[in-house]
Amino acid sequence: MISREIHLVRHPEGEPCLTDFRLVQTPLPALRDDHVLVRNRYFALAAVMRTLMTGADIGMPLGAYRPGRPLFGSALGEVIDVGPAADGDLRPGDLVLHHYGWRDHVAEAAARFRRVPTGVLPDPVLHLNQGLTAYAGLVEVARLRPGDTVFVSGAAGAVGTMAGQIARLKGAGRVIGSAGSPAKLELLTGGLGYDAAFDYHDLPIASRLREIAPEGIDVCFDNVGGDQLAAALELARPGARFALCGALQDQLGGTSAAVRLDPAEMIGKRVTLAGLHVADHRDLQGPWLQDFRDWLRAGVIEVPQTVVPGLEAAPAALLSLLRGEFAGMVVVSLP
Repeated sequence: MISREIHLVRHPEGEPCLTDFRLVQTPLPALRDDHVLVRNRYFALAAVMRTLMTGADIGMPLGAYRPGRPLFGSALGEVIDVGPAADGDLRPGDLVLHHYGWRDHVAEAAARFRRVPTGVLPDPVLHLNQGLTAYAGLVEVARLRPGDTVFVSGAAGAVGTMAGQIARLKGAGRVIGSAGSPAKLELLTGGLGYDAAFDYHDLPIASRLREIAPEGIDVCFDNVGGDQLAAALELARPGARFALCGALQDQLGGTSAAVRLDPAEMIGKRVTLAGLHVADHRDLQGPWLQDFRDWLRAGVIEVPQTVVPGLEAAPAALLSLLRGEFAGMVVVSLP
């Protein structure tokens, strides 16, 4: 069997471009006894892939992207063959979640795939959304309390669009966010749980944040870092809790190097900053799916998404995502 894969040609120098990717046809080896063969249906795109393209190992399950090797990312696939000694209870026809996106087919050890529970969500592709990350960051890392004022930076992305809604549904008193265009601001305040939002291109950021949160913030769900993180710390109330989820200012071509965080201010306000890695919160998978299912059935949560058809379209779609042209979840569908 031949599998098509998108390989990284080189670590980009500066902004990535289409010539940094190559579509490759690769023969799959004979299925090993402890492996399963999966045909991918969808895989997700994410801004963190920009950082992985530099070769930086930032703790992702499969390391970093390497030239001459296929890219990877969260994917939803269907089991089509199972080795006789494969662990677990996977069967042909089962839908599974895994990290081997950017290819048509993958054959790996059965333990590296997680079966999708049937009948929990109305559309299987929803299992690729970033809600668990937002849920863990708000509920467990930032310890959201009823009445809190919550600020979400990078609020129009796959995580941010979920974070605002979850914060509202979990009792936040006020939810505010930042995004990069008027259309995205309208999306946030027009049905995604945000009371107010501002364009981070309007400087200075701390002044814009103060205008819409004059009383300060209790919780910051930070997807951006850099100037927006510094502004949020300036507006933090005593005892504020920060969940640090992403570094979009660096991932999308900016730099946080010139931003200085004031330790004295953080100590004086007794601010807590904690890094968020969703892999540390798999115990929340059950509670999250229960809440997510209930909210979907009640019609009180949305998952903004763009579906891009075809493996060959994935590199251009990723570059568009890195330019800020999408809002919410972006997935590539495979025939």
